[in-house]
This record gives sequence, C-alpha cells and structure tokens, in this order.
Amino acid sequence: MVSVLGVSGNQVFLYPASDLAVIVSEHNPLEALSQKSGVDHARVIADCFQHSTVLPFRFGTVFNDDESLRKSIRSNQRQFLGNIDKLRGKAEMHLKIFVDDCCGREFARDAESRPAPETAGRGYLTNLRESAARTRGRQTRARAVSFQMHRLFMPLDEEVSCRLTENGKMLLDIAHLIDRKHVERYLNKFATTSATIHECHMQLSGPWPPYHFVHRLTRNGHAQPQPVTPPPVPAPILTTVSVPA
Repeated sequence: MVSVLGVSGNQVFLYPASDLAVIVSEHNPLEALSQKSGVDHARVIADCFQHSTVLPFRFGTVFNDDESLRKSIRSNQRQFLGNIDKLRGKAEMHLKIFVDDCCGREFARDAESRPAPETAGRGYLTNLRESAARTRGRQTRARAVSFQMHRLFMPLDEEVSCRLTENGKMLLDIAHLIDRKHVERYLNKFATTSATIHECHMQLSGPWPPYHFVHRLTRNGHAQPQPVTPPPVPAPILTTVSVPA
C-alpha cells in the first residue's frame, strides 16, 4: 500500500484489527471533499479489490480520531467478518439497459388529440387512471426485461432499479453479483446477448467491488458510521475494510 495514495493525495495507512485490515488516509476538515476526492476514494478501493475481499465504506465516512475508528471497528467486527464471508471471491457486474418506452410514446400520440388535462371532475379521474395504467405497463416491461437478464446471466444475486430518461427511454440499472472466476464467462455471455437483442441497447462495466451488495448487507446494521464533523486537525477518513483473498 506504500504506493497507493488516498483522498487529496494523502498516504494510505493500514490499521490491523484482528483478522481485518482497515485502510484509511488523513483528511483535513478545512478541505472540502470534491468529486475528485470521490474518484480517489474509489481508486483505493479498486486497488485493494485486486488483492483482497473488500467492504467499501460510503464516501465521506470520517472519524474524529484513531480511537473512534478502533471503537467502531471493534463494535462491528462480527458483522464485518460475516459480510466478508458472504462476499469472499465475489465481484459486481453493472448492466445498463435502455429500452424504448412504448407506453410513453403511445400516450404522447393520444395526448395530441385530447384537450388539456383537467384538475377536477371526470377528466381528472380519467387522467389518473391513464397515468396508473402507464406506470403498470412500464413496471411489467421492466420486470420482463430484468427476468430475461437474470435467466441469461444467472447471477448469484442482483439489484435492479428502473427510471425514465429525458429522451423517453426506460433505463434499467442492474447490478449482478458473480464469482470472480466466472468474469470471462459473463463477458462472453454479454457479447452474444447484446448482439442478438435488438429491441434495447446494453452497456456493461465491471468487474467492480460489490458496492450494491455491501450496502444491502449493512443497510440495517451499524457497520456504516455516519459522517461526523471532525475537529480542526487531520482525521482518518475510512476507505475500506479488507482481508487477504
């Protein structure tokens, strides 16, 4: 880790904590955390991911002093170790799938021949029903596409979100958890799938540290300390917890 630099180019340090190695760098509270700081944070995690199983902490997690850091690690050690066991040897692949929003296009064509929407009465109720029908249509299509991707890629776990883009397309963000030893197989499957499915546009990135699945595991626990206001001295900023691969 000697050659790895953290946020604002600061040296990265390892704090041993039983079977864990906590990786931090100092942070001057007078310096605002910027977008570049987030990139620095992600780069350290990516470097560690090449050699270890990692639990990335949320960007901007800051401790007042070394003792606060040690206390947090001790109190959450059992959960950390359990999460590492679940994610050992795993990686995240990130799919973005752009689908034409047929429901939206059909409604737009119909809307051209209709008067302006009413805010009360029968017309208002009609607009509500049409809006609900479009939402159900998008949800049905999103579920169908995500199910198709699940059946094709067979991930160990997945996180799926859906939204409409400004150009009227439906965007599915899909994070797949896979074994790191199967990354090449996954890439080959993506190449053949994207070449044969023409009704949507697919983008792939990865392998990444399992960000989505770490945050799911820690969402209801206490393993992700909230950022605190540090004193006017350099304080450790937490990057990740790792163990040897």
